[in-house]
This record gives sequence, C-alpha cells and structure tokens, in this order.
Amino acid sequence: MSDKPATSHRSERFLRTSIWVKLVVAVLIVLAVGMVLITNRWLTERFTETTRNKAELRLALYSGNVVSELQRTSVVPLLLSRDPAISEALIKGDYSQTTQRLVQVQADIGVASILLLDTSGRTVGSTNRNLLGTNYRNADFYVAAVRSKDTVFSVASRDSGGFEFTYSQEVFAEGKPMGVIVVAVDLMKFERAWAALQDVVLVTDSEGKVILSTEPRWRGLPLDKAIAAPDLPSALDVALNRAFSVTYDLTQNHPDAYVRGVAVLRTDARMTFRGWHMASFTAYDSVRERVNGILALEIMGFAILAALIFYLLSRKAWSQTLSFRRESLELRQLNARLQREIAEREKVQKNLAVAEQTLAQSSKLAALGEMSAAVSHELNQPLAAMKTYLAGARLLLQRKRTEEALSSFQRIDDLIDRMGAITRQLKSYARKGGDAFEPVDLRVCLSSALAMMEPQLKQRVVKITRSIPRQAVNVMADRLRLEQVIINLLRNALDATKDTKEPQIDLVLTADSAARLSVRDNGHGISDLVSLFEPFYTTKKAGEGVGLGLAISSGIVTDFGGRLTARNADQGGAVFEMQLPILGPEAGEGRGTDVKAAE
Repeated sequence: MSDKPATSHRSERFLRTSIWVKLVVAVLIVLAVGMVLITNRWLTERFTETTRNKAELRLALYSGNVVSELQRTSVVPLLLSRDPAISEALIKGDYSQTTQRLVQVQADIGVASILLLDTSGRTVGSTNRNLLGTNYRNADFYVAAVRSKDTVFSVASRDSGGFEFTYSQEVFAEGKPMGVIVVAVDLMKFERAWAALQDVVLVTDSEGKVILSTEPRWRGLPLDKAIAAPDLPSALDVALNRAFSVTYDLTQNHPDAYVRGVAVLRTDARMTFRGWHMASFTAYDSVRERVNGILALEIMGFAILAALIFYLLSRKAWSQTLSFRRESLELRQLNARLQREIAEREKVQKNLAVAEQTLAQSSKLAALGEMSAAVSHELNQPLAAMKTYLAGARLLLQRKRTEEALSSFQRIDDLIDRMGAITRQLKSYARKGGDAFEPVDLRVCLSSALAMMEPQLKQRVVKITRSIPRQAVNVMADRLRLEQVIINLLRNALDATKDTKEPQIDLVLTADSAARLSVRDNGHGISDLVSLFEPFYTTKKAGEGVGLGLAISSGIVTDFGGRLTARNADQGGAVFEMQLPILGPEAGEGRGTDVKAAE
C-alpha cells in the first residue's frame, strides 16, 4: 500500500523536472536567437558605415589623380603649338626632325602619345612612327581643333575596346593655321591600377555613360544598363548572394546593387571635370566576415551552454542506452542462429534437387519398361520383313536373277538401319545428361549435321536455305549431342515435307542476347503442340517412328541450359526453335548474316 504513493510522488517529480527542463531550453533558444539578431543588425550597420567611409575616401583620392592627370596634359598642346621648331617645320614642310622632337617632349612630360597633323589632316609627326602618313581629317579631335582657337578635349572609341582621351590645339604660324597638335591622355593606367582591387571602380561622363571601368563589358553603356546587364556568377558568388539575402532580410538592411550576383555597397563621387562622376561597388565580404566572427563567438557560447544542459539530460538516457546494447547483443545472437538455420535449409534443398533428378531418371526408365511391348512390336515387324526378303532372295539366286536378289538385300540393309535407329533412340533417352561441356560454334555443328544428312537429302529434291552470321556463335554444350538434336530436327522437317509439292526447309541462326536456331518447313504443320515433346508421342505412321526423337532433343537442350520450342508458321508448316545461352562478346555481334540456298 505504501509503494503506490511513493511511485506517484516520483512520477509527479519527474514530470515537474521535465517541464522545467523544457522551459529552460525554450528560454535559452529564444535568448540566443534574439541576441544573434540584435548583434547582427547593430554590427552590420556599424561596419557598413565604416566601409562606406573608406570607399568615399578612396574615391576622393582616385578622382583627384584623374583630374590632376587631365589638367597636367591639357597644357601640353598649348605649349607645343608655340614651339618654334614645330612652327618652322610646318612652314617649311620639312618634318625630318619633328618626330624626334615629339618623342623628346613625350619622354620629358610623360604623356601617352603626341601627333602633329598638317592642314590636310595628314600625320607628319608622331611618337608612334607607325602612324606617320595616317589621315585624321574626319576625326573629332581634328575637326574640333580647327573650329576652335582653344585647346579642345575629345573622347573617341577605340577599335580594340575602351576609349581614347585627347587634347588638340590648332597651330598658327605667321598668322595662318598651319596644322593641329594632338596629345593623348593615358587614363587607362588608372583603370589598370584599379583592377588590382576587389572593388569595381568606374567613371561616367556627363551623360551617364561609362568611359572607364574595371569591368570591360560596362564600357560604353549607361550605368543603369551596365548594372542590370546579366552576368555569369560563380558558385561562390551565388552562395554569398544567398547568405547576404538572408542577412539583409533579417536586419532590413538591403544592398545598394548586385555585381556578378554578389550584393555590393555603392559609393558615388562628383569629379571637378566636365560633369564626370566616379562610382565604386564594394562587396560586403569584409563587413560580413567581421560580423560573422563576432556572431560565431556568441553562437559558440550558447552552444557550450546548451551542451552542458544536454549533458545533464543525457545521463538519464545512458541507462536506456545500456539496455538497448543488451537487446542488440541478443538480436545479433538470434541473427547468427537464423543464418545457421538458413544454411541448413539450403543444404536440404540441394539434397532435394538431387533426389528429384534421380526420381526423374527413374521415371524415364519406368516409362521405357512400360513401352517395351511397343518397342518389341516395332522391332518384330522389320525382323519378319527381313525373313521374307531373305527367302525371296534365296529363290532369286537359285533362278540366277542376281539384280533382283541384290535389291532384296538392299531392303534388308535398310531394315537393319531402321532397327539400329530405334535402339539408338532408346539408348539416348535412357542415358543421363553429361557435364563434359565445352565451347562449341553453332555454325560448325549445323554444317556437320547437314553433311551427315547428305545421303537423305540426295534422295529427294528439297530446297534448303541457310541464314547464318559471319561471326562465330559459341555456346557451352556437348558437340555430339548438339549435332544429334540438329539432325533430329532436320529429319522431322524432311518427313513433314514428304507430301509437299515444292518442299523447302529454312535454317536461320541468329545471335543477340542468346543463340537461336530456327528450322522451318512448309509441310503439314503440327496438330497437337501440347503433347509434342512427350515420350512416345508421334504423328508418323506405324513403323516410321516411336516418338522419342523430340523428347530426347528437348532433354538435351534443357541440359545445355536452353529450351526447345515449336509452333505453326503463319504461311503453313512448322517452326522448331532451339535457344541456348551465348558465350563471350559474341552476344553483341553476329548482326550481319550470309544467306545461302541449295537444292
């Protein structure tokens, strides 16, 4: 009576403990999630602002360098237009020293290139000697310089991609325009320097078209279209984009744009040159790395706390684990006993198969005993006929009618062959199948069987067609017994076409997943397909067969692992098909066939 209250008390205490444990775990999870979200948002905003300030500082430095280079180069055309050596060369038309002078100025000042054009726009001096003689009459920098008396700045597209920036100034001598001096600004060096950074840096003109960019595909495009152009992000970019998307959804801090599928921070700066703007796109990699580092520490702390709680809870489950191990050991022991029983059952099944095979052989011998009377009748008929022929031959020899006596002897010889065939069939049916198999080419067996049937084939006019593969068709069998099956099928086909006006036998050998030999005749067909392969079943007349040929053939093919089937053809006649397992790579060959016909 005292056990029930104690048990109830322990159950209530365990229930209260379980509720408190669940409550503590729930509070811990809520606290961890809240702390991670708040920390993530606060740190993201702080580190984003720091990254933006650094990007603005870099843009101020980059834009100052570009503007300084443009301003420095803008003075060069004015200075060269007042150079006495250049003016004198234009007046006299002697440009032999002009190119050397321009190369010297380029080396001293450090500009990209210098061109001197005459009044027709033809290049008469250049720091690039390959351009001498080139005509720039229709170029923008030449036309603009001729129309204006001041230094003109021009932007032109390059055939190789990108843009070319030039300053041009018309040269006057003796109060007359004598040519144009063109100085190229090397702004591409800044683009090459920016390319070493992870940020995407670009410069747009007053119309918003990208003229300098670390992304070559963006050059010449409006900035909005360049950003919206489809890119082929890498797997890492896609993963970063997904991670950033989740973070921004949680913190409500969305990225300014996406470049290569990665969220980026956009920073703009106005340049003090012709309304140009500079922009940079900085990936949030550094922001996320710094934020994630701190978040990892927080998560690790909560994980350690959770591990302690789960350790306390796991101590109770340890006892249950021990009981499970004991049960597992018992199950393994039961499994071992079951495996032994399965092995014993397999052994019994093998013994049963041997007993069934012995019983089948005994059944054959019993069937032979039951049919001994019928076989005796089959042998007595030829013996009686032989006795009659011998008596007739004796009389014919006494009367010296030798040729007719020889005819009687020939008939006696045929009867002896008939009796031998009957006894051979009985012997083959009673014999058990052997295991001395070897690889045999079905084509060779078919040719050998036709050669052995040649005497019977010569007695009648029968059209025989053969369709056999060009490659070997190998099967595992006993060659002599396999030829016995083929000869039996050929004899049945000859017997079936005795009363046919134009007898024909078709032999078709194919090899795909199995080796198949079809023997087709145009005889009277088969009336009873069900009993065809049963012993002592025959459709021949009395004295022409005892019905063991097909039964023996079917047993031989079964011993080889195949099967022998029969059916009636649609156009009349019967079709016997022998199917055997094929050997080696010939299973996929033998598609081409040779078709032969003989009479």
